[in-house]
Amino acid sequence: MTGPTGSEPTDPAALAERYGLSRSSTRPPLGSYLHELWSRRQFVVSYATARTYAMYAGARLGSIWQVLTPLLNAAVYYLAFGVLLGTKNGIDNYVAFLLSGIFVFTFTQRCMTEGSRSLALNLSLIRTLHFPRATLPLAYVLNELQQMLVSLVILFAVVGFTDGPAWRWLLVVPAMLLQVMFNIGITLVFARIGTFVSDVTQLLPFVTRTWLYASGIFFSLPAKLAQVDAPGWLTQVLAFNPISAYIDIIRRSLLSEHKANELPHAWAIAIVWSFVMLGAGFWYFWRAEDRYGRG
Repeated sequence: MTGPTGSEPTDPAALAERYGLSRSSTRPPLGSYLHELWSRRQFVVSYATARTYAMYAGARLGSIWQVLTPLLNAAVYYLAFGVLLGTKNGIDNYVAFLLSGIFVFTFTQRCMTEGSRSLALNLSLIRTLHFPRATLPLAYVLNELQQMLVSLVILFAVVGFTDGPAWRWLLVVPAMLLQVMFNIGITLVFARIGTFVSDVTQLLPFVTRTWLYASGIFFSLPAKLAQVDAPGWLTQVLAFNPISAYIDIIRRSLLSEHKANELPHAWAIAIVWSFVMLGAGFWYFWRAEDRYGRG
């Protein structure tokens, strides 16, 4: 197609080809995308740090809430479940048992819920600048990891005071690495879903609350199933819950008395979930890279 004078094409595709133009929103190959994402790592760190500061900037106690928040949550659950419902009975060092479960679950829960809004809350940034959109969910995960590290310091202090330090604490490092891999994958999944299905942010609290009660945070899953004479295979099925596996390997790393309440094959299950979710999450998010920020 040519213009009125027959010399200038008016078709957009022909004009783009003539002047060497290309679409700015095309999805790059996965390898190139990962390389570009790595080159923006400083932005991810800076953005996550800025979010952490902004979260507590208006509070009178400031960043002290990073310590108070997990402690207050643990106190509420200890009163409700440990004291009123008696789930602490039969579990040695129940305070550390409860704290480890709450901290691990909260890390994943907040990554999911905050990550589901990570793109929707930054549409102006997405529409203004060209950068890998995955940097935003990754920054949210890093932000929650910073909070998790504060929680771990509290947990180490509690376990050190009640049980004393031990070499097995070193296993917390690979355990946390596996959970971070899982959290990155699941956050990317919900970041994409939350961008195109805004109602997911309203549904997630109900999903995570159900997940909370099914993950053995307040009680020992093997002991509870034994009380109701449940078949052995049911324990194995519940062990495939990724959060249960991550909680279990953290407890194995910290609590010597947890051996009686261990879930079967928890390390193997945690490893499989981490690699599968990380790979699937990146692929799922990358597939919609050229659609984020439209509409």
